[in-house]
Amino acid sequence: MPEGGGGSGIISGMADQEDKEREKQDLPIHTRLIDRIIEVAETIAYAGIAILLAITAVALLVLAAGKVVALFSEDTSGVALEVLDTLLLVFIVVELLFAVRATVTERELLAEPFLLAGIIASIKEIIVLSVKAAETAGEGSVFRDQMIEVGLLGLLVLFLGITALLLRRKEREPDEGSTGN
Repeated sequence: MPEGGGGSGIISGMADQEDKEREKQDLPIHTRLIDRIIEVAETIAYAGIAILLAITAVALLVLAAGKVVALFSEDTSGVALEVLDTLLLVFIVVELLFAVRATVTERELLAEPFLLAGIIASIKEIIVLSVKAAETAGEGSVFRDQMIEVGLLGLLVLFLGITALLLRRKEREPDEGSTGN
């Protein structure tokens, strides 16, 4: 048996794609034309989103680089927090850019890249709130509210992580209709 078990998923995916193409060919010509126009419009919209996200990522990197210079002359902790905040925002934008690319190449909306962007965004806010909470320690309700928010964001990270794990597990399972051969 020279072939490994991994090839069957690729073959199954190709067969599914061929079935979809055959189903499209059975549709009336006006329906296929409308479908094609919508597909082109989707691609143009995704390309626009990708371009704007890429420009945003580059702009944020330039902004962060400009702030790094200030690390050597101003309040180091405040500037370091701003740089970290900006760099984490770059991570979020890049993850969203990956999500757009995955959506275009797979021709379906994938949840995992958005879950990862949510995890990164939540962690970003936890870091920023933790630093701010250290400054407001002993101020009663402000500090308490910040700690509650950090706790809720921590729970959100946990739930998003569990959701991503369950999605990965689900993707590894065979299709419901497969015979298991």
